[in-house]
Amino acid sequence: MEKEVFLWLGLMILFLVVELATVGLTSIWLAGGALIALFVALAGATVAWQCIAFIVVSVLLLIFTRPFATRYINRHHEKTNCDELIGRTVRVTEQVDNYEQTGAAFANGLEWTARSEKDDQKIKAGSLATVTAISGVKLILRPVKEEKKSWD
Repeated sequence: MEKEVFLWLGLMILFLVVELATVGLTSIWLAGGALIALFVALAGATVAWQCIAFIVVSVLLLIFTRPFATRYINRHHEKTNCDELIGRTVRVTEQVDNYEQTGAAFANGLEWTARSEKDDQKIKAGSLATVTAISGVKLILRPVKEEKKSWD
């Protein structure tokens, strides 16, 4: 019994240190599970019951507290400048061709590498496109259907 108590205590401390080092709510649930397993070990239960308590409590804490934690603790996530580009219309400066791995678009005063939303879809230079996502440092684009003007 004594070995298990030190094992759970060590795991709890390890999970807390990892949590403090990352500050991202990554292992706090496991630390809670280790704490309960420590109490179960102190009560004299078998290793199997200790492991079951650890797993059950860790999963329950994860299920019931993670939504709260992400909603209220991490709610101050600020969008970056590139997040603002999603949904914007940009001008394509170099033909976008996923197969040839070419393409560029001008957005927010900068030229970005660009790729099409669909691999088989090319977007001509000079045309407009909507930014649908950002993958790394590449804009993912969908062509904008330009309306014909009545005087054309």
